[in-house]
Amino acid sequence: MNKKERLVVIGGVAAGMSAASSYKRIKPDDEAIVLEKDYFISYGACSLPYYISDDVKDFNQLISLTPKVAEEERDIRVMLRHEAVAIDIDKKEVRVKNLEKNVESSITYDKLVIATGGLPVVPLLPGIDLQHVFTIRTLLDGIEIKRFIDDWGAFRVCVGSPECLYVNSFGTEKRPMKAVIVGGGYIGMEMCESLRKRGIEVTVVEKLDRVLGSMDTSITKIVEDKIIKEGVRLLKETSVEGFKGHKGRITNVMTDKGELEADFAILSIGARPNTKLAKDVGIELGVGGAVRVDEYLHTNIPDIYAAGDCSEALHNVTGKKVYIPLGTTANKQGRIAGENAAGANRRFEGVVGTAVTKIFDLEVARTGLSPVEAKLEGYNFLVSTVQGRSRSSAYPAGKPITITLVVDKYTRRLLGAQMVGEEGVAHRIDTLAACLYGKMTIDDVSRLDLGYAPPFATVWDPILVAANVALKRL
Repeated sequence: MNKKERLVVIGGVAAGMSAASSYKRIKPDDEAIVLEKDYFISYGACSLPYYISDDVKDFNQLISLTPKVAEEERDIRVMLRHEAVAIDIDKKEVRVKNLEKNVESSITYDKLVIATGGLPVVPLLPGIDLQHVFTIRTLLDGIEIKRFIDDWGAFRVCVGSPECLYVNSFGTEKRPMKAVIVGGGYIGMEMCESLRKRGIEVTVVEKLDRVLGSMDTSITKIVEDKIIKEGVRLLKETSVEGFKGHKGRITNVMTDKGELEADFAILSIGARPNTKLAKDVGIELGVGGAVRVDEYLHTNIPDIYAAGDCSEALHNVTGKKVYIPLGTTANKQGRIAGENAAGANRRFEGVVGTAVTKIFDLEVARTGLSPVEAKLEGYNFLVSTVQGRSRSSAYPAGKPITITLVVDKYTRRLLGAQMVGEEGVAHRIDTLAACLYGKMTIDDVSRLDLGYAPPFATVWDPILVAANVALKRL
């Protein structure tokens, strides 16, 4: 009789639960234990802005799997509020702290998957610990921000004037009307819409010369114009230097160009891999400080795998390792790590960095390399930017779409694509992501047999138009 083995997974969100589930599918008689220091598992953090905006009414709608279902239907033991504090690779043990009882114990493992995720970047600035300076990374973060906004109206008293006194559980006496978002990346842009829907004045402070990081200005200019039109104040090439407060609560954000009044601030500067546990035990770290893994998601320590936002991935365009923390990648990596821990031999084929976001009524998407990234990688490339339409001009309600393609001048290979429009963006970026996976040239892209009907596209789809313009320039 084969000896039963035990898989221990550290982290219970996207990668962690995917790993435990795929392991149990292959080895249903073996044991799988998930350690999660938080109160929730398997939730959609990407939906947090829509929860805060009140488009999603109940945070439970963001949870795709509960511990009860995991145990009863998948036979996975989930230990909430249990934090892994150390790993002993000689004894093959994980030291675990019960955060509710403040006691520690050890759990042995045969295979171990580290899925500790990412942490929000929090700069060491004066006043960073003031109340109402929020990060937005976990479901608890979203719940805290939503409760903060909602509870201002908990006790409203209007006495003989239109001015209302707000008294709430946060101990303040005025309704929050001014927010400062630090960072103009994807989450920062999504939070603009979220907070504006709640009637809050929003200022975005961005250190770079554009929002959305390395995306091309042909795309970011459209986004910037949109958020300004929606009432957002945008301060580019501006650095936050600290926070001021009164009675322990934030009142102002200090920048190198002056002070901004703020009832609260949201840090949206990016994420970093949560790898202290791995580093302490001698697991090698790679690009961006993420856990170094091979194509099978092995670490350098036998029987230990890593997956998700704590680990690196191969970029299929450059052939180099990258750190691109995305939920789609985390789920796929977790699944493969769990299968390989169960004895399979599956490769994780890498990423091309495909992402899409909604910013007010704009769809914004990217895949592969932007012009900024292609330049940093040393490519000799050209950029093809065109404006097309989402539907035939003869069909009502079509919207403009701007597409930027990045093409290697020597090999003619497609290196990346970005686009923005009010509709029809998400499925088009997926088409170009598939082109990148197939290592297609721009000639190949120009010959794609794409679907056409007036309600869905033009006879010359914007993708084909952009490809043909690139061909002419080549």
